[in-house]
Amino acid sequence: MKKFFFLCLFLIGLGWAISNFPGLATQGTYDSIVLDFREDIGNPDIAKRVEELAQQYKVTPQLNSEFSKEDNVYVVKGDRTLLNALRKSNLAKDTEYIEPNYIYSAYEIPNDPMYVKQWNLRSINVESAWNETKGSGTTVAVIDTGITPVADLKETKFVPGYDFVNDRAEAYDDNGHGTHVAGTVAQSTNNNYGVAGIAYEAALMPLKVLSGSGGGTVSDIAEAIKFAADNGADVINMSLGGGGESQLMEEAIDYAYSKGVVIIAAAGNSGDSSASYPARYPHVIGVSALGPNEEKADYSNFGAGVDISAPGGSELGKILQSTIDPETGAEIFEGYQGTSMAAPHVAGVAALIKASGVTEPDQIRSILLQSSRNVTEDPLNHFGSGHLDAGAAVQLAQRGQINFRDFFRWLRDNGYLSPRFWIDGGAVALLPKIAMVLGSYLLAFIMRNYFPFQWTWGFSGGLMAGSSGFFFLRNLFVFDLPQWPMRIMGSSIPELGGAINGSNMLNPLFASVLIPGILIVLLLGHQQWKWIAIAMSIGFASCLAVNAVISPAVWGLGTGLVAQTFLIVNALLCFGLAHLALKTEAQSA
Repeated sequence: MKKFFFLCLFLIGLGWAISNFPGLATQGTYDSIVLDFREDIGNPDIAKRVEELAQQYKVTPQLNSEFSKEDNVYVVKGDRTLLNALRKSNLAKDTEYIEPNYIYSAYEIPNDPMYVKQWNLRSINVESAWNETKGSGTTVAVIDTGITPVADLKETKFVPGYDFVNDRAEAYDDNGHGTHVAGTVAQSTNNNYGVAGIAYEAALMPLKVLSGSGGGTVSDIAEAIKFAADNGADVINMSLGGGGESQLMEEAIDYAYSKGVVIIAAAGNSGDSSASYPARYPHVIGVSALGPNEEKADYSNFGAGVDISAPGGSELGKILQSTIDPETGAEIFEGYQGTSMAAPHVAGVAALIKASGVTEPDQIRSILLQSSRNVTEDPLNHFGSGHLDAGAAVQLAQRGQINFRDFFRWLRDNGYLSPRFWIDGGAVALLPKIAMVLGSYLLAFIMRNYFPFQWTWGFSGGLMAGSSGFFFLRNLFVFDLPQWPMRIMGSSIPELGGAINGSNMLNPLFASVLIPGILIVLLLGHQQWKWIAIAMSIGFASCLAVNAVISPAVWGLGTGLVAQTFLIVNALLCFGLAHLALKTEAQSA
């Protein structure tokens, strides 16, 4: 009963900690507030509430734009104090929600001198994709700082867009970020001028939501998403983001998804272990950034919310496209780096997939992820499903309807049938862990035939701690919580030496007979704890033996025969130690 009571207290405490952890959802900055009035109260009453709001709080509520009237979305200038006051006021019952109008920013690392090679296009195997399609008949909405039709976009098709910052039809760029992003998607190609784009026969829809300084609000971005969905966009690219979860934004994304739009967003440039918003929302494909050697870019966010990786550039090689000089408006060719540069690679390939005849956003997402080049060692989910591969994606799309046979063939070809499963993007080696657990129980049953002992919960816990730990927790991403506690709880004692930093290499001090030897020496005289120590030694033997066969990787010893020998010898020593301890117990009984 006491154990059950303490277990309940632990679960309650854990639940309280998770529910009260603020996370990225409330970390954004804002200087205005969104009020979404309920449609069922009628326009006259809404007008009355707006007037009361203006008089009581000395603010000037305004429809966010001409597109806000139907949804009754108003914006007022204000800070956290006003936000809290509005949420506690009588207005709250007349609104669907009152929330911060978070400011998202363009993701971009400061520019350096131009690079002359587009290594990024070759790295995603785009030449193979061009043999089949160039994206004709599709439309990609670029929700960004706008697009200026520079000379190297002269042959690119455009459809009408909108400037939500200045409320006008022409969505020209005054920053350079949006034009650069648009070039990656659909730069004019084969025109004997400038650089190339991925889906260069696709049409671009310019939607300006970020000002010349690179900042913009959730309300503008949400309306741009709806505008894109209502005006024929097939793909939306958002190379922007920040902290702050928004119902308005999520509703807009869900709306666009329901209309068949594929939505792609940059993961963020702060090097955090989770993607920023809007990449974190359901129905959004979050993209992390790769450098020219297909390594994870240092600045790129990773972990929860990352679905795939694509070239984003680094100091060794930036992403070259045509853009504008924000001071003069003149065309320049500039190399940028950031997850902002990675996202449009995925958007361009999504347009190629759509042009190949795949129409449903879930199918396009599946093709992107299934065709990506798998990264076998990715414990922190830097790469999501893997590296973007345009050629493989188009090839898979043109096979026709995806079926179970194709899916399992992909699993086989990419190594996923060797035991892995996924929780929010993290991959955990499943079968080896099961082998460790079963192996430890098998060894224990064998010993029990020779030295009968009472099987207790403590003994089972010792076997688990020594063999596999709670392995299903190891790469579990729990919203915005730090990941290292999950790695520790999901690791066995032999694996703890590399658990905090996410390494798959075993620490020779932990993965040896040393720890079980110390525990047995210290606890052998204790009535209950001795059984936990003996069980841990058996679990150690199973864990080390399985690692010796499947992945013999030990710090300082490498991954070859030396490491394998070390693990096998220590597995035998652990088994022998448990055997000796049980024999001693049987003789003294």
